[in-house]
Amino acid sequence: MPTRIRLQRKGKKGRPYYHVVVADSRSPRDGKYIERIGAYDPNQNPAFVEVNTDKALDWLQKGAQPSDTCRAILSYSGVVYKNHLANGVKKGAFDQAEADRRFDIWKNEKNAKIEGKKNKLAEGAGAAAKARLEAEKKVAANMAAALSAKLAAATSVAPPAAEEAPAAEADAPAAE
Repeated sequence: MPTRIRLQRKGKKGRPYYHVVVADSRSPRDGKYIERIGAYDPNQNPAFVEVNTDKALDWLQKGAQPSDTCRAILSYSGVVYKNHLANGVKKGAFDQAEADRRFDIWKNEKNAKIEGKKNKLAEGAGAAAKARLEAEKKVAANMAAALSAKLAAATSVAPPAAEEAPAAEADAPAAE
């Protein structure tokens, strides 16, 4: 039976959430599957990826073929690299201790990169909020200055207008 590692769509309209499953290649996308090995949520930034590396590695070594998207997800989580290292151990290129050491180095670099992205996004959000606040303060200051100028102009023009109004009324009865 040819097996595939692929995504099974969950979630509501416009907010997908995926399960990473091992399924018969002939079964429908959201149909019956053999085993669930992880989850993927593209709605978060960075995307949430959770994969049981032992199960995924076992299925890859059994010959399960990942879909294109699942290959990227498995590569992101390190399963493809771990499979590559396991094949190197089988061929005798290096021992298991060396493979574990290489994987740990890769995993630490990957985690540092992910944390860096999270920190950069948090700083960017803080900077954007600060910029919005400064822009709002500037607009409020401009509106206050315009209002004070308008009030100053109204107070300097208002008394002469009040004096001219009775004079205009006095001229009106005389004209009749």
